[in-house]
Amino acid sequence: MSTPVADPTLNRRMPRVKNLSQERRLFSRRALLALFLVLAGLVGLVVRLAYLQIVHHDLFVTLSESNRIKLRPLPPTRGQIFDRNGVLLADNLPSYRLEITPEDVTDMDAVLAEIGARVELSESDIARFQKLRKRSPAYDSIPLRLNLKDDEVARLAVDLHRFPGVSIQADLTRHYPLGAHAVHVLGYVGRIDEKDLQRIDEQQYRGSTHIGKNGVEKSYEDTLHGKVGFQQVETNAQGRALRVLEQTPPSPGENIYLTIDSRLQAIAEQALSDYNGALVAIDPRNGEILALASMPIYDPNPFVNGIDVASYKALITSHDRPLFNRALRGVYPPGSTIKPLMGLAGLEYGVTTRGKPVYCRGFYRLPGQSHRFRDWRRGGHGTVNLDRAITESCDVYFYDLALNIGIDRIHDYLAQFDLGTLTGVDLPGEKPGLVPSQAWKEATHRKPWYAGETLIAGIGQGYMLTTPLQLAHFTATLANRGQGFKPRILYATQEQESHELHTEAPRPLPPVPVKDSRNWEAVVTAMTHVVHSGNGTARKIGIGIGYTIAGKTGTAQVFSLGQDERYNARRLAKNLHDHALFVAFAPADDPRIAVAVIAEHGGGGSATAAPIARKMLDAYMAMKP
Repeated sequence: MSTPVADPTLNRRMPRVKNLSQERRLFSRRALLALFLVLAGLVGLVVRLAYLQIVHHDLFVTLSESNRIKLRPLPPTRGQIFDRNGVLLADNLPSYRLEITPEDVTDMDAVLAEIGARVELSESDIARFQKLRKRSPAYDSIPLRLNLKDDEVARLAVDLHRFPGVSIQADLTRHYPLGAHAVHVLGYVGRIDEKDLQRIDEQQYRGSTHIGKNGVEKSYEDTLHGKVGFQQVETNAQGRALRVLEQTPPSPGENIYLTIDSRLQAIAEQALSDYNGALVAIDPRNGEILALASMPIYDPNPFVNGIDVASYKALITSHDRPLFNRALRGVYPPGSTIKPLMGLAGLEYGVTTRGKPVYCRGFYRLPGQSHRFRDWRRGGHGTVNLDRAITESCDVYFYDLALNIGIDRIHDYLAQFDLGTLTGVDLPGEKPGLVPSQAWKEATHRKPWYAGETLIAGIGQGYMLTTPLQLAHFTATLANRGQGFKPRILYATQEQESHELHTEAPRPLPPVPVKDSRNWEAVVTAMTHVVHSGNGTARKIGIGIGYTIAGKTGTAQVFSLGQDERYNARRLAKNLHDHALFVAFAPADDPRIAVAVIAEHGGGGSATAAPIARKMLDAYMAMKP
């Protein structure tokens, strides 16, 4: 009997019995997990919303507002500049400028091309715009064209709606109503460039396009500029301003009153107009600069919004160098104008006395040498003392005096009058000049000092160099019997809103000490004889005068003559003529003005520089300020 065999397909066809209890447990676990995930997501969402809405509420409100609110800088009004009597020297005139906000422009090249088809855009305008664009945030409005003309404003305004991000802003442009008058004092403002951006606080210059480049405009930039303000402006989708939400007004710059008198300044420029040179006038009682002229002059107005290339090239290539401030930066041998100080040094060091005689035969020889150091008068002056040596400007007397004093003591004494150092005037670019010494020559030229160089220094030649400002400054100190004041150009500042005036106080310097006060009078008396005696080198300007001048002529050689050569102006080119110098103060018994004049290639100081100074002194005395 056979055993039955099971059919394997039978089990596959029969359904399995489900474990309902197990499936319910599995479903419950999955449902709980899903519920947990949903709840966790909801909790996370609530926490995130709370974090955004509560913790960072201020941040996101600010970001939201920035979508419709812009912060616009409000540049301050630049302070005006006046002379001491209230004559307006630097003003602000209404104008318009074209600005672009880069973040609101999708195709900058196309916009610039469209604008260029309506108004003139120079290569420098576009280059400057692109430089500022790279340095500034995209939301800052950047100037493209300054000082738009009325017809240009009209052409742009018609189509301005087509250019999102482009705007026309009202502005004030610097203007110098008297043109070239006192330009070397005032300086000028110009567009802010890369060098300016490296030294200024950009936050304080947001919205400003100009900055002082020279003169008072530069040295008192912080006073004149003021502080920037801001306004919150609501804008539409095109970036157009709808309304001002909040505003912090700018603080205008302060007005400045200068110590110069425009009347005297005009006379100085006119008197010196035939020569390149400088004239500086100082009040010895307080150091106030009454006039500071450097010739030739130039009109600063074209520099404000960018002078054209041809005009600028003509200025910088001119042989006369009108941009060069000779009063502060021109260095010249002082010539014989230094002799009163040399005489005072001789008295103070005990090297000479007021009556000590020296014989002048027309030349001077160092012991054991054959070289002749010549006097300006070929036949000599005969026997002279200190008074006559200054009056007639005897070179031989001062050769001998300098040799006995010695170059190092000459250096130390002249330094007390701020020769060879900066005077500290409140104008930029001053040069210190030079009073040599043995140590200076060794350090500079790696050579020893020679006795012959001391002789030459004694008459203000050789290595010795001064500026016209230094000459006027030492003359003022001498006039005031040793009490000097730091030269200054600032008379007062004035708040634009309150009109309150704040005058500057004089800045006295340490007085120059003397062993005997009669030494001052000896030198001043001799300087008076220069003008008012029959043999004084400047006696011609004393004719018909109603007051007393104490002065000293000077002549500075441009080139050296050979041992047997004589100076003959008629045979020399103009640029080889001597420089003419003159220093003076008046009235001699009550000094109120000190003057220094340098006329380049003007020949003798008595013939050229002294008459120029006389015009200045006459004008001052006639005004009786």
